[in-house]
Amino acid sequence: MTVSISAVVLLGVVVFIFVKKSGLNAAHAIVCSLFGFFLASTSIAPSINQFVTGIADMIGQIRF
Repeated sequence: MTVSISAVVLLGVVVFIFVKKSGLNAAHAIVCSLFGFFLASTSIAPSINQFVTGIADMIGQIRF
């Protein structure tokens, strides 16, 4: 649960920066959000979740 909330916050910040600094306008951001919302209700959502969790675990195992 922590990973998904952190990912949502991080992606929200990235979208906000793209809207303010780059050429992304609010309509594009809304379309991307709706795409993610509808993608979450498809059968591929568990695979995406496992992929993101695997990447987060891999990053978490990096020792400096």
